[in-house]
Amino acid sequence: MNIGNVELENPYILAPMAGVTDLPFRLLCKEQGAGLLCMEMISAKALQYKNKNTKALLSIHPQEHPVSLQLFGADADIISRMAQEIEELPFQVLDINMGCPVPKVVKNGEGSALMKRPRLVYEIVSKTVKAVKKPVTVKIRKGFDDEHINAVDIAKIIEDAGAAAVIVHGRTREQYYSGKADWDIIRQVKEAVSIPVIGNGDVTSGESAVRMRRETGCDGVMIGRGAQGNPWIFSELLSYEKTGEMPKRPDASEIRNMMLRHARLQIEFKGDYLGIREMRKHVAWYTKGLKGSAKLRDEINKTESYEELERLLYERV
Repeated sequence: MNIGNVELENPYILAPMAGVTDLPFRLLCKEQGAGLLCMEMISAKALQYKNKNTKALLSIHPQEHPVSLQLFGADADIISRMAQEIEELPFQVLDINMGCPVPKVVKNGEGSALMKRPRLVYEIVSKTVKAVKKPVTVKIRKGFDDEHINAVDIAKIIEDAGAAAVIVHGRTREQYYSGKADWDIIRQVKEAVSIPVIGNGDVTSGESAVRMRRETGCDGVMIGRGAQGNPWIFSELLSYEKTGEMPKRPDASEIRNMMLRHARLQIEFKGDYLGIREMRKHVAWYTKGLKGSAKLRDEINKTESYEELERLLYERV
């Protein structure tokens, strides 16, 4: 699969998720075979004002390529100018977020609020495409709500504006992440545009990824919540596509070893204090469904060091 001049080894893509797809987690997903890694979304305005917290979000490791950097905002001039300013960073694809449903983002006219402003969509995408040499993609939703299902029209605008690909989440903004993702809207978008279409929503296994591609004709599959606490999903996707059979799920020791490796990476890149605290939510995802996981999560939330974490995981997992 190609996005502009960027060739992906496979069509399985880690979705951008705030507070989740940081550098350590991306590295783990890359090791498991993800074809493209998407960074946490970054505010174009925050870049303009040199926000100190944004610098860490821009960190990219040589081993994680190809990687997509995602900007969000509602001002075409700011987005295109910031895209130009950071283009020298070692990312391969620039994505523009037009799908985030979070209230504080939507209230500012950003994220999925842009689904209601097709002219602004064109302006943002066309100005950004002209400002940078790297391929530009756009992530959208089915529509803003059930009365405004316009993913097909927005995708056509995005194509006309020069984007290299479009990612379609099969839910409206009003749905957030509830209910069932509508894969038929992904099919409709695929039939309406000639640029690559990447489907997103309710892909939690190799079987569901293959089924999405079969039912929609999409070129690629983006996995979000299905990867939380589960970087193995990418190796499972590749194995299922090759053999038609799902490999065995990781056993408790494999899960424990992955958590500890994840913790070491967090500490390496973020330091002891922040690294351990960042791991708390990841441990909750990794251990979901395991015996005694509720009690473990309570104890993990009190850990202050890697040694404490390691001891607890060897005792409980």
